[in-house]
Amino acid sequence: MPAPCPPDPLALLRRLLAGERRAPHRALPPPGGPGDPELRAGKEAIPAAALDRALAWLAHPGHHLIGNDDPRYPPLLRQAPDPPLALFVDGDPDMLWRPSIAVVGSRSASQGGRDTARLFADALCRAGLAVTSGLAAGIDAAAHEAALATGGLTVAVLGTGADVPYPPRHDRLRDRIAISGAVVSEHLPGTPPRAWHFPGRNRIIAGLSLGTLVVEAAVRSGALITARLAAEAGREVFAIPGSIHLPQARGCHRLIRDGAQLVEHPDEVLAGIAALAGRLATSLGPHARSTDAPTTRSARPSCAPRGDTVDHDRLWAALGYDPTPMDLLVERTGLTTAALSSMLLAMELDGRVAVEHGRYARRSTGGDAIA
Repeated sequence: MPAPCPPDPLALLRRLLAGERRAPHRALPPPGGPGDPELRAGKEAIPAAALDRALAWLAHPGHHLIGNDDPRYPPLLRQAPDPPLALFVDGDPDMLWRPSIAVVGSRSASQGGRDTARLFADALCRAGLAVTSGLAAGIDAAAHEAALATGGLTVAVLGTGADVPYPPRHDRLRDRIAISGAVVSEHLPGTPPRAWHFPGRNRIIAGLSLGTLVVEAAVRSGALITARLAAEAGREVFAIPGSIHLPQARGCHRLIRDGAQLVEHPDEVLAGIAALAGRLATSLGPHARSTDAPTTRSARPSCAPRGDTVDHDRLWAALGYDPTPMDLLVERTGLTTAALSSMLLAMELDGRVAVEHGRYARRSTGGDAIA
């Protein structure tokens, strides 16, 4: 991720308080300029109490406001249709740059559905992906909990303010996610749950992710909205089939009929996102110079950018056969967490790198090797 250089939040907060939510196709206007929404809407339209509350929230460590023109804004979300004007983030904004899969589904999930969500979330985290979901009851909570239990990364996108867990009983889950991952909202701190906010929340979940996995969903389900938005953003959509007698499986069956990938194992999700992960690694990596770097021995197609760039060679040289944490790889290579995580994911999908509990190592057997 580019080095953070956050602008003064006042102009952005004023736009949000004036009711603006969608990202424009231009930079933020300078405060006091002719395009300043405070001047457009009138000073009386900006609630002082709400502005003070938002500034007080931002004053806490770990709280961030990231506008659409901020270099910290997640690139996958920026590329999606209708990206939000700004994100309030409680936690580490770098998490929004990590390759992720959205795991979503029914609030009234079956026990089997919750177990399946845990199984897939655990496996995806062990493969080096983050798990993105919406903090809702059922499938969302099961996916978040599994990611936390395995020491993986998880991002919760809320339809309320970032400080307002919904349902309220997930307050401790929200706090745990903020400590080790990120809690995200486009709404001002203190915003209560409103029904019309949740479809907007779903577009952010879909936009942050390489693909969306629907574990269980009824025919009329918010998870199907997330899946549709993912497809519209050019991302992969996966669905897990279930019993014909289970109402929560009917939405998944509809998605499969409409072209979603039927998956029964986490490896099928990893294979499904391979091409998109490779493109992400290329787009997030620093501009590379051509070298006479070695090529791989295998003739099979690779999802990862070939080892013919300075940055991939630098990463490969920093990797050993002993598991190495991300912070040490950052120190050894001088590359950003975002660039490294994308390259590592592509290498892992290509069989060159193994990952376990957030530590990376060369595979001692199998896969390709860059020597």
